[in-house]
Amino acid sequence: MASLSFIIGIIGNVISILVFTSPIGTFRQVVKKKSTENYKGIPYITTLLATSLWTFYGFLKPGGLLVITVNATGAIMQFIYVTLFLIYAPRDVKIQSMKLAAILDVGFLGAVILITLLAFHGRIQLIFVGVFCAGLTIGMYASPLSAMVPNAVGFVLGSAQLILYAVYRNKSRPSATSEERVEEEGSARLVKRAVEMQASEDDGKASPKNHSLSKGRSLPVPFISRQHSLQKMMKTLSWSPYGLHDWQQQKDIEKGDI
Repeated sequence: MASLSFIIGIIGNVISILVFTSPIGTFRQVVKKKSTENYKGIPYITTLLATSLWTFYGFLKPGGLLVITVNATGAIMQFIYVTLFLIYAPRDVKIQSMKLAAILDVGFLGAVILITLLAFHGRIQLIFVGVFCAGLTIGMYASPLSAMVPNAVGFVLGSAQLILYAVYRNKSRPSATSEERVEEEGSARLVKRAVEMQASEDDGKASPKNHSLSKGRSLPVPFISRQHSLQKMMKTLSWSPYGLHDWQQQKDIEKGDI
């Protein structure tokens, strides 16, 4: 049984190492093009942390040689991948990846190792580190979703928008439309009235003479000739009826009417 378990362990290690070698083709293209293009560094950073912790777990576990060999090999390969990614990544991505690698692969890993060695003893150390390793392994396999989740969310939201548009595009607007139409008509009337009042005021200011002439046309035509001077008119108006009659007769005699 012991030899069978050892053989199965070796087979499992070989398969795991083959899994760790799968990004080699990707990084050949990265080195060739000298660019990481749209690749993400999170999977390699989290895998480096997981393999490092599993290697530490192998040292704590009695008879953990197989755990140490496979995970130490994986940690070395992930370290190479992370290094190449940081070399060829764009500046902003490089800075973010370096911060993440420093936090997880240096700070967090060092904190777990120190807490395990100083705060726990015996079997508790294995349980503590094992829980972390199991969680990180799940995170390692879920890390590629970081590139898929935003697109999936965008697909869902975009589909919802298209569905809502298809449902409501032929429906009329709510009853508030009639109220808005009434307000618009009232505003148009007020504007039209203001324009007419302004035009009337402008006409009155621009042609005062026409206004006075129109008033003058409504007055009775005076019987006195326009050739008379203002002085004679005033004199005529000051006569009595008998004097006015005598003056009219004299004018008729001068004209030859009598």
